[in-house]
Amino acid sequence: MTASTTGIGASVPAPHEREREREREHDAREHEDALGEPLLRHRLSTRAIHWTMTGFFFVCVLSGMPIWSPLFGWMASLFGGLAVCRWLHPWSGVAYSAAALVLFVHWRREMTFEPTDRGWLGPKLVRFLRHEGRDLDVGKYNGGQKALFWAVSLGALAMLVSGVVLWFPLAFAELARLLAILLHDAVFVLFAMAIAFHVYLGTAALPGALRAMTRGTVDRSWARLHHPRWYREVTGDDPRRE
Repeated sequence: MTASTTGIGASVPAPHEREREREREHDAREHEDALGEPLLRHRLSTRAIHWTMTGFFFVCVLSGMPIWSPLFGWMASLFGGLAVCRWLHPWSGVAYSAAALVLFVHWRREMTFEPTDRGWLGPKLVRFLRHEGRDLDVGKYNGGQKALFWAVSLGALAMLVSGVVLWFPLAFAELARLLAILLHDAVFVLFAMAIAFHVYLGTAALPGALRAMTRGTVDRSWARLHHPRWYREVTGDDPRRE
């Protein structure tokens, strides 16, 4: 009677074989994540609010630049002339502020800062931009995204208040008008810098992020890499065990 029929002498996998088996299982999970069902990151309502706000923002910028400086007077032709820009800009500003308010109400709870968000305006942001390390405590939104949300919310309020003063200058004192001009211009410059940085991060710096705001979904591997805690919460798979 042979060992193959009795089971006597059956071989036990060597340690290096078990290690290779674990690696194959890990690779299989990664492959399944890449090809499996994508994860829903943003609902249609979220995307609609975001792009509505974005559209009004660019209407405000393009109609406001020729009012701000003759250097950008050529932009007025996009809307039919400077006279059109003078009434379009404030009304589009009101529409932008309304969209920003809806976005604020929609996202304010998810954008609440947590203890793990500390350092995102310092060392964590630097490591993130350098693609160094991996923060396994990052939830659906990281500290940088939350900081941008609150900055945009406050900026929208500042633009609205200063814009109303500039819209009806005779209703306010001269000092208020001067302060409104300074505030409106300063916030606009900061807005432009922040939006440029936001677009860069959402496209070139983080491939796959733009898809989240267009199609609403992300690959599982993308979620595991950039938002591991959120990935764990929605799938039940803990990347920290690997």
